[in-house]
Amino acid sequence: MSTLLNKKDFYNLDKNDIIELLQLDSDSMIDLVKKANEIRLKYRGDKVYFRGLIEYSNICKKNCLYCGIRSGNKNFIRYTIQDDEFFDAVKFAIRERYGSIVIQSGENTSPAFIDKITEYIREIKNISNNKLGITLSLGEQSFETYKKWYDAGAHRYLLRIEESHPELYKKLHPQDGNHDFAARYNCLLNLKNIGYQLGTGIMIGLPFQTIEHLAEDLIFMRDLDIDMCGMGPYIEHPDTPLYQYKDDLWPLKERFNLTLKMIAILRLMMPDINIAATTAMQAIDPMGREKALQAGANVLMPNITPKQYREEYLLYENKPCIDENPDDCISCLDARVQMVGYQVGYDDWGDSAHYFNRKKL
Repeated sequence: MSTLLNKKDFYNLDKNDIIELLQLDSDSMIDLVKKANEIRLKYRGDKVYFRGLIEYSNICKKNCLYCGIRSGNKNFIRYTIQDDEFFDAVKFAIRERYGSIVIQSGENTSPAFIDKITEYIREIKNISNNKLGITLSLGEQSFETYKKWYDAGAHRYLLRIEESHPELYKKLHPQDGNHDFAARYNCLLNLKNIGYQLGTGIMIGLPFQTIEHLAEDLIFMRDLDIDMCGMGPYIEHPDTPLYQYKDDLWPLKERFNLTLKMIAILRLMMPDINIAATTAMQAIDPMGREKALQAGANVLMPNITPKQYREEYLLYENKPCIDENPDDCISCLDARVQMVGYQVGYDDWGDSAHYFNRKKL
């Protein structure tokens, strides 16, 4: 066991400490995961909170070099879910007692899109009698748009930085004036200042990425004082420019294990935040999300997007559950959560304890 795991306070782990933990061998990794689970149970309990994920649209103005729905990819059909289909998904979440939903989309800043999301937020609050929590994951927007959505009733926002090192960020995005690290970081600050529970995250195993980058990513999230995190392994997509580096990547198993370590270390550093067990984990290992829960994650995002759209929201290869209807996995998910020793927090927003703790300061 690493002597670092005997520390009383993990908040101030430095870069070298984190690198040491990321390089733990298989046996010591078990100790790391066990320690993270202990911390998770102490600060966040044994509940796993569901966020019903609605992939509202795959229309995106961004052209990120790693993403399957990038604007430059012409090899799939663009869609936007119709109003009745959207609200059918919302009613499904209410009926199945999911505490919250996530509205996710490609990045779109048109007035029509902004107004539609505002309308949706208000109507969700209305039809659920304010019982359904709302997380948004809709990319970079203006301060005014974020404020508009917050005032309408959204209270959590996930904007993944994807990579917190500015120079590496440049390598992963086209230099066309539409992909700027400083602009994205400023969006995170705006979200926090408005009052959202702030979420971000990164991909693990990207081309050009190093263990040192990953350590810096964790320090970035700690220093930003985030309330929730969604991070997962990078899985390449053949219709992206970065696919040319597929033979130079860390093996999938290594990306998977590094993600478990990243989740565990972040749980040690920030014990009261929410951490999602992402679907990308399941794309590598059939028990991937459950293993992430055991490493310190406490949120699952079951996909409740209508089945007919799922094949067109492929951010990466081998995305699981694209051939299932939302109700196919209800009992399955509950059983899988209980199988690894936790309980589903039905009818509960499952807000980040960290958010309320920092608000007290």
